[in-house]
Amino acid sequence: MAVIHHTTLKPTKLELLTSWLPSRPWYGGSGDPLLAKAGGFRLDDPQGEVGIEFMVITDAAGPETVSYLTPLTYRGAPLDGAEHALVGTMEHGVLGRRWAYDGCHDPVLADRLWALVEGRAEAQAQSVTDTVDREVTRSYAGQGLAAGQGAAPVVEDSQDGTRLTAPDGTTLRLHRVLRPAPQEAPLLPEGAVGHVAGAWQLPDGTRVHGLFAALHGDA
Repeated sequence: MAVIHHTTLKPTKLELLTSWLPSRPWYGGSGDPLLAKAGGFRLDDPQGEVGIEFMVITDAAGPETVSYLTPLTYRGAPLDGAEHALVGTMEHGVLGRRWAYDGCHDPVLADRLWALVEGRAEAQAQSVTDTVDREVTRSYAGQGLAAGQGAAPVVEDSQDGTRLTAPDGTTLRLHRVLRPAPQEAPLLPEGAVGHVAGAWQLPDGTRVHGLFAALHGDA
């Protein structure tokens, strides 16, 4: 169980993301983001070593506000071989120096996300210790356990989002640019065998729900 510490961070998560976001292929802004925290959830690391957060942020710098999904992991030491995925370092008021990574490139987050899709893990509230987030939904229609266990997936970032592909071709497609789901439309994309969806808040205070990730049987 992850313990949420209400303390200071220097720099803040939003400050780190403001510098990092324009470098992403799926970022559609002008390069000078105006970010706000809009929602998200956490997952527990069974070993208790890695903080795992799926943060939703909104960027109001352009003519239309855009919502982004930014999965992050927080570690007490650098992750070997993940220099390319480092978002930045920050000083935590309780835990000291923390290394923040783009969580899609962190094998612990990938494992826990697959577990969430399959129903082996529960989404936790973003800011409250030991509290299940009931706004997060998930489904899995595969046979047995998906291929997310064992070998780390191959990660590919593109303009369309991020793909985590297991050795057998099973692929989790993360929607980095989020869009509210129309009430009359099915949430699960055609051909998908599983999903994760969640809620976030728009700048006008509207609470919306949309697809975060979809699991497909092949790449």
